[in-house]
Amino acid sequence: MTTTVSAPEQETPAAAKSLWRHRDFLLLWSGQTVSEIGSNITQITLPLVALLTLNASTFQVGLLTAATTLPFLLVALPAGPVVDRVLKRPLMLWCDLGRMVLAASIPIAAVLGVLTMVQLYVVALVMGVLSVFFAIAYQSYLPSLVEKDQLVDANGKLGATQSFAQLTGASFGGALVTFLGAARALAADAVSFGASALTLFLIRTPEPAPTRSGDKRNLRAEIAEGLRFVVGHPVLRKLVASTAVSNFFGTIVLSLQTVYLVRELHAEPWVIGLVMGGSAIGGLAGGLIANWVGKKIGTARMIWLPALLLGWAGLLIPAAQPGWSTILVAVGMTILMVIFVLYNSSQVSYRQSITPPELLGRMNASVRWIMWGTMPLGALAGGALGTYFGVRPMLTVSALGDWLAVLFIVFSPLRKLRDVPKD
Repeated sequence: MTTTVSAPEQETPAAAKSLWRHRDFLLLWSGQTVSEIGSNITQITLPLVALLTLNASTFQVGLLTAATTLPFLLVALPAGPVVDRVLKRPLMLWCDLGRMVLAASIPIAAVLGVLTMVQLYVVALVMGVLSVFFAIAYQSYLPSLVEKDQLVDANGKLGATQSFAQLTGASFGGALVTFLGAARALAADAVSFGASALTLFLIRTPEPAPTRSGDKRNLRAEIAEGLRFVVGHPVLRKLVASTAVSNFFGTIVLSLQTVYLVRELHAEPWVIGLVMGGSAIGGLAGGLIANWVGKKIGTARMIWLPALLLGWAGLLIPAAQPGWSTILVAVGMTILMVIFVLYNSSQVSYRQSITPPELLGRMNASVRWIMWGTMPLGALAGGALGTYFGVRPMLTVSALGDWLAVLFIVFSPLRKLRDVPKD
């Protein structure tokens, strides 16, 4: 199997083993930390803009969530060949700048008194398109920045960043909404994308030129090659099926959680921020312990074992009632975030390890098209079914579906492996 490009030669062997002394990884990591904080401010404030400023219905909030994730279904597949053909870092930089402008448009429109649901839908959709290209390029870029045996550690640190960002971003977002209003709070996301673009600009490690075939290829053939690799792999297809089902039910929860907290649990914006932020402690812990857990139980077992044993925790969310038991939402989400980060740090590393470098973009695009393509369907289902059957019953069904999704992996060849392969 072809190996990925290693970290730059000027690194000493000792330094190369420590990501804490890897300058360019630290730049990438710090930029993403700031950007993720801003994005999590948006995650809490965008539905609140719709609910509190524009008085949106449950279905409209679900449609807004669908607009954010729909691009993964529409453009993820063609994005893969594009990412494979170009340098990843400049592409990521331009995506950040585009998202900065879009995020800034909402508070500007609010100040001018012209903000509408149509603008929220358009901004969510276009930012989603840019996020598709950024995410595929990001996961395809990482193996060229760090060594293969550092991937689990690197993905674990990035997973911890996402949870730390959720912790601080959600809490800070709740405070900003309370003091500034939901729309104006989105200015923080615009600033965060600018910071991420700056750190990408400062990275010095030369990126390997994209591998180009001597034969002229068409887009359809390249897309098909990526899909065949994913679907034809006995483990990858099980991972993809499990995550796709989990994302479908998880997005039902995502589309309903703000409505649930505001209209059924009667939580104030600052309480919502604390609940969502507090749950991220689990994800932060998961990222910090990912390397240790992987050594103890095996990086391959880490993909399915925690989810099988602890996936029931999602049932705590619909068990909450107005008042002090709102904390059950945070507890359930905390445990689920531990599982998510452990799962993601290993399964992403597995995918990066087994895929030839020239296929990384198309593999990631194919995987995300299937995995994330179920998310807009889940958001629409959440908005529609939550309106018809009620929010709490749909949260219960979604928690059960999310838990059972791990069975795809339990009954796969991955169960026989202890560790993610490194070569």
